[in-house]
Amino acid sequence: MAKEKSIKEIEDLPGVGPTIAEKLKAAGYDTLDKVGVASPHELSELVGMSVETAKKAVDAAKQATTLEFSTGAAIYEERMAIGKIGTNCKELDELLGGGVEAKAITEAYGKFASGKTQLGFQLTVNAQLPVEKGGLGGSVLFIDTEGTFRPERIEQIAKAAGLDPKEILANVFVVRATTTEQQILAIEKADKLIKEHNIKLIVVDSLMSLFRSEYLGRGALGERQQKLNAHIHKLQQLADNHNLAVYLTNQVMDNPGILFGDPTTPVGGNIVAHAATTRLYLRKSKEDKRIVRLVDSPNMPEGEAVMKITTNGIRE
Repeated sequence: MAKEKSIKEIEDLPGVGPTIAEKLKAAGYDTLDKVGVASPHELSELVGMSVETAKKAVDAAKQATTLEFSTGAAIYEERMAIGKIGTNCKELDELLGGGVEAKAITEAYGKFASGKTQLGFQLTVNAQLPVEKGGLGGSVLFIDTEGTFRPERIEQIAKAAGLDPKEILANVFVVRATTTEQQILAIEKADKLIKEHNIKLIVVDSLMSLFRSEYLGRGALGERQQKLNAHIHKLQQLADNHNLAVYLTNQVMDNPGILFGDPTTPVGGNIVAHAATTRLYLRKSKEDKRIVRLVDSPNMPEGEAVMKITTNGIRE
């Protein structure tokens, strides 16, 4: 009796060879999961196979797709082992439940000079600390879309922490993106860099700057949000697959619909709102103080913390 063929790729499905597999991938059916939930009639029309063959391919894809179930207790144990990056501000760390979390996206939004980038610089240094000292013991990928990355600032923060600035900077991999295509590609091609250099933090400063300038008007909104959605989901995928933290800064606008209270609203709409695991709203206070408000978190209550931006970095 012939041994049943193991199905691991789309090309392994019955009636699907390299040519049809390429057509399926081009049409968006690039995983067994997607083929498994597809309509046989739709696949038949898309790639020119018979409906019967398409049915066999869909059924085989369903059988080959595995869905794992976990207990709440198992997930609890996993979460207890997730690393966090300290911010150097105890009050802010407590607000976040211990710091900026790995396997998650943390978004910080606020007006100009509210401290978003400065917090990103501090995390860039702290992420390289050993786990027992509030870090993740890895390197950093910094996507700079606004030309705000300053190695001199990293040097200051590193020196204040008693670290070798040259070593810290050598472990920061910077991409200066000037178009949304470059920004997206930097993340799409990040897997290899992450594996080779043990990247444990991705900073995108800022997420929406280039999207806002390139996609103007309501007519371009649909395409912008579609690309943005795929971009953020790739970031979450990297966070999950490589056990790293993602820190995004975001711009704001004044919402004219809010007549009472603070009209400051982050840009990016529901796509960004739903994708970010934790959302922080930063605003200036007196002198060098910044108020950080926890706007959204799946496990921490809303609240506020006060941090200071000093020459040495973020402080109490």
